[in-house]
Amino acid sequence: MVRALSLRLQLLLLQALIVCVVTLGAGIVTVWIQESAIRDSYRERMVGVALSIARLPVIVEAFDDPDPSAAIQPVAEVIREASALTYVVVTDLDGIRLSHPNPDRIGEIVSTDPSIPLSGQVWSGTETGTLGQSYRVKVPVFADGDDETAPVIGAVSVGVLESELAADLQSRLPGLFLAFGGAAVAGVFGAAWVSALIRRRILGLEPDEIAELVGERETMLHRLSEGVIRVDHRGIVTSANDAAERLIGRGTLAGRRADETLDGPLLQAMEDGEPEGRLVLAGERPVIARSTGLRDDRGRMVGGTLLLRDHSELHEALRSMDGQQSLTEGLRAQAHEFANSLHVVSGLLELGAWDDAREFIAQVRPGGPLDPGPDAATLGSEVTALLSVKLARARELDVALDVVAHGTPPPDFVGDLITVVGNLVDNALDACRPGDRLRVAVDADDHAVRVRVDDSGAGVPDALRARVFDEGVSTKGTNARSRGIGFALVRRVARRRGGDARVERSPLGGARFEVVLPAAERVS
Repeated sequence: MVRALSLRLQLLLLQALIVCVVTLGAGIVTVWIQESAIRDSYRERMVGVALSIARLPVIVEAFDDPDPSAAIQPVAEVIREASALTYVVVTDLDGIRLSHPNPDRIGEIVSTDPSIPLSGQVWSGTETGTLGQSYRVKVPVFADGDDETAPVIGAVSVGVLESELAADLQSRLPGLFLAFGGAAVAGVFGAAWVSALIRRRILGLEPDEIAELVGERETMLHRLSEGVIRVDHRGIVTSANDAAERLIGRGTLAGRRADETLDGPLLQAMEDGEPEGRLVLAGERPVIARSTGLRDDRGRMVGGTLLLRDHSELHEALRSMDGQQSLTEGLRAQAHEFANSLHVVSGLLELGAWDDAREFIAQVRPGGPLDPGPDAATLGSEVTALLSVKLARARELDVALDVVAHGTPPPDFVGDLITVVGNLVDNALDACRPGDRLRVAVDADDHAVRVRVDDSGAGVPDALRARVFDEGVSTKGTNARSRGIGFALVRRVARRRGGDARVERSPLGGARFEVVLPAAERVS
């Protein structure tokens, strides 16, 4: 039945129950406090009346008379009526009544224990006497009035019926009930308003619908291949899916500060907002970063979302396609040149110029080898294949490419070496013009693998050398969204292995890029 109730009704009933229970509890405590206050007030008044009677000279002196009640009874009744008390009783040391609201009771022994006041102490409490159950105060009467060191000669007992105390309390209850009833009604209406407000805040959804949405969100978020990072207005990562943690590579991201977990370009994309996407590096992995930004139009921090798409597979595919295209263009150029040579030979044969045909065949040059040279073979088949493609592209661009290699790199260097050599040669070819020279030197020994790429192109401007390895900085002067990744990736690979990359002026006239990859254990 509880599950069948709507969230709004459940909240209303629960809050109304809480309001009623709290109001009832507060009412009970208030009535108890009120009853205690009434009883304390009566006690203070009765103590004052009893002490004043016990100290009256007429009362003290009457104890020496042959008939004390003749003088005490009128005074006691006057004070009783003036004080609105139920009774005022004066007794002697034997507990014999010397005054009583009912004169017939004078001369009788009191019905309750008079020992405490006759011992010189004040006593208060509820007892049952001849008039019924009453709340009473008993005080001693000293022989010298208010001198408590004098002998006790009697006692004074004053009291009110418990029924009168109850009637006094009941006369005040309607006001209390009205106040607490109004508070309960106001609380219920407040609970109804809170329930409606919460209902609007959660878009009218029920608990099971909210749980289902949260489950679907978590499932969808963590199964996405794109990384999703959510940052709040304080700069704290509130959520990150599995893909984001894999791309960032820094463990659990949720609960950590964005400026401590995100690299500079990623953090800048997050802060600035990047609706179209920006190519940046997450470690050594190229990713496309899109962001909503962290600030609103007024510049206030409101939080935002960063989307990361792994670009490494596409990057590798494009690199492979570029290499295949270069190789294809090189083969096409060779085939075209070979076809032209065959046409010349065919023409000479048709003309009967046998000797000229023989001389032309002897002088004809092939389209050029795809093998980058015997030195490159020591670098392994993968690197040799990469350099073969680059050689074909260089021949197409009319750039002379030379490869010099000494030593064989360890097998675990192949992946990093392909990244370094591929990026450096690509950038060098882009910087060269027809007729320029390009030299690739790879030296491998037991301590390190050194890669040096020289070209005779335009070189790197002096003002740009200090920043050329920074992400987003490009020597080609194009938009940094799609450039400025290659050199940054080269340096990150080198520094991961404990080495570094640098650029300087080349003896060929252009730029020299030198990368050192130590053979020691990788630095994480």
